[in-house]
Amino acid sequence: MTDAKSAPDMEKRRAWDDEARDSLHILPLSAIPLETPGLQHARLIKNVRLQTVVEMFRDAQAGSGQVAPRHLPPYFESNKDEIERDLIKLEKIGTASSFDVYSSRIELRRLNIDVNNVESLTLSDRKKAELTNYMRVFTRPLMEYVYGTEELHVSDVTDIIQLFANPNRDEALRNLRMMADRLDIGLNEIPQFLEEYGDIFLSLAYFRKCLDEIVPEVQRFVTWMGEIRSSAEVKRDSRQMRMLDDIARDLTDISTSITGRFESFDNRSKDFWSDINADTFRSIRELISSHHVTIGGVLCGLAVKMTLWKHRFARGGGGPNRRMEFVKSEILPGLSHIKALEQSARTGHL
Repeated sequence: MTDAKSAPDMEKRRAWDDEARDSLHILPLSAIPLETPGLQHARLIKNVRLQTVVEMFRDAQAGSGQVAPRHLPPYFESNKDEIERDLIKLEKIGTASSFDVYSSRIELRRLNIDVNNVESLTLSDRKKAELTNYMRVFTRPLMEYVYGTEELHVSDVTDIIQLFANPNRDEALRNLRMMADRLDIGLNEIPQFLEEYGDIFLSLAYFRKCLDEIVPEVQRFVTWMGEIRSSAEVKRDSRQMRMLDDIARDLTDISTSITGRFESFDNRSKDFWSDINADTFRSIRELISSHHVTIGGVLCGLAVKMTLWKHRFARGGGGPNRRMEFVKSEILPGLSHIKALEQSARTGHL
């Protein structure tokens, strides 16, 4: 009886953890060493205003129980010393712009904060499966380089590692040796290279899928917001008209800019396969890694805002006053931060 009862609980817990691992805006506190027992099942999240809060619980009936980190101590009177020490970590981590696994790895390393389990900062198996089609863009040239045009079905880099461990043709083995020489590594180091290759391009596939889901929503939102302009009340207020113009322009510019970054990544990855060597791989790996934090931050900011918009206005519609209030109270706060993040990334060289 106990096992039957615990199985659904374990499944629910796994789904809760996987949601956090695959999300742009959630960091499970079980991932980091904290002293306060009551925080182990809580999560750091970015709210719609891009503030970091601790989500103590969430369910369909009660909603989401959110507490600002600095307001945590009264909830843990019996762990005063522990919560004070934990608070230092939480406030440091809370300055991150995104809690996706790739940005979190970088931020936690930068802050010299260990993780309890490395797996908590990797995508779930379900998410990796979802990204199979996106990964084909990166696995196909790898397969063609080694096996030519031969049709081989692989779903991810793990399949390729297994395939390359026992190449089934002399030509494939020769090509692997050539690739190892060009990368200045031993043939036995090819699996490690493939893992690195897989991880860096899995991150790109993950962010690309997020982008492909978010940009159409941003476009729909801009159209929906623009409909307010026909309201007589809004037309009479030049400041509100200007605000709507500014928000529409900023959202469009941000979407266009970040999409352009991904196009640059695609071009650079093609360059790698046209001239394989250690320097070109190191260059593209460092390029993509250096953009993790800003890409994560921009997509996280857009995602939480679009998610709330879809929740509040599930059927579209909404009168001019209600729409305007939503734009001012939920979309505008934090938008300048998203814009600044994207601008900071574009000043670098792709």
